[in-house]
Amino acid sequence: MITINEHYLKLQASYLFSDIAKRVAAFQEQNPEIEIIKLGIGDVTRPLPRACIDAFHKAVEEMASEASFRGYGPEQGYAFLREAIAANDFQARGADIQADEIFVSDGAKCDTGNIQELFSQDIKIAIPDPVYPVYLDTNVMAGRTGAYVDGRYQGIVYLDSTKENNFVPALPREKVDLIYLCFPNNPTGSTISTAELKTWVDYAREHQALILFDAAYEIFIRDQSLPHTIYEIEGAKEVAIEFRSYSKSAGFTGTRCAYTVIPKECTAYDRNGGRQPLHSLWNRRHCTKFNGVSYPVQRAAEAVYSEEGKTQTRELADYYLHNAASVRRAMQDLGFFFVGGENSPYVWINGGRDSWDFFDMLLNKAGVVCTPGAGFGRCGNGYIRISAFNSHEKVEKAMKRLKDALS
Repeated sequence: MITINEHYLKLQASYLFSDIAKRVAAFQEQNPEIEIIKLGIGDVTRPLPRACIDAFHKAVEEMASEASFRGYGPEQGYAFLREAIAANDFQARGADIQADEIFVSDGAKCDTGNIQELFSQDIKIAIPDPVYPVYLDTNVMAGRTGAYVDGRYQGIVYLDSTKENNFVPALPREKVDLIYLCFPNNPTGSTISTAELKTWVDYAREHQALILFDAAYEIFIRDQSLPHTIYEIEGAKEVAIEFRSYSKSAGFTGTRCAYTVIPKECTAYDRNGGRQPLHSLWNRRHCTKFNGVSYPVQRAAEAVYSEEGKTQTRELADYYLHNAASVRRAMQDLGFFFVGGENSPYVWINGGRDSWDFFDMLLNKAGVVCTPGAGFGRCGNGYIRISAFNSHEKVEKAMKRLKDALS
């Protein structure tokens, strides 16, 4: 008899964004005349930067010639892209990351979910609340949690991120083995200072723990006192894996390219307490289960680091930050408490009521889609997330509608 992985049955009935899509579809069917403005899911709306398009086209043409055709590439990514990443994203900031410590992939979502395969079933995991659902759900699927009770899975150490701690969680009171951090944060838009991030690195070094650091929104940082990578912190190479993505920085949500950094000094432990390098373990996993990102996509990603590409991706991020500023102004005018939107494309808003109720009200009264904070965890209830990923015109229209509906 074929049996299933019953840990999947512990998952909640539907993925957050599937629930949103169903409610929006039902509203649109009943109100076909209303233009719905979507400021919920973090999907970009602007075209790829011109530098990336040009490199993409050129690489596709190479695939049309026998002399320049490429078949399977290196699973870890082509050297031209890995070297550009190392030089521009890390070495330029004083972080000693080498090209062969970078693994190119088709998405940070995939990598942050797949990385947990490297670790034993009985480790103690610390996950922020609210949180990007993938971190939690993939560990549920793997069997590292108990049942879902009162809005949380048993066996997980939840790191409360609240107004009281400026949405930067405190160190856990109990010893943990694996820690998920994301800054600039999804969903709250909060940021972490160098001093605060150092406390986490110091904790991990002291307790032989590992940090999984999601830096997918790094390009939106405008406060130059903030760290852009965890490897700016002394000792982080021993205890941290970092995830990056071109989805938000260069509009690659439909093009698919990202990378994970695993320094060669970064280790975990076997049952006998012996240190085991995670770099070689991930390399084996990567080569076994992944055949690499397509050559044209990697050439397009490489173009991000050209002078034109740097200018264009900066302009792209500035475009969305302009939208975030519009959202912030509207929320301030309406008297809501909010954070984010200055070094992040997300604004986290306290609506003063149940998250899903607020979601339904905005949809029904204004035709605007947000994301209910409760979908990110128990600490998210009472909040919504508004995304800046849309056009200037639609964001301004959405804010006017909200003001009209809520004033």
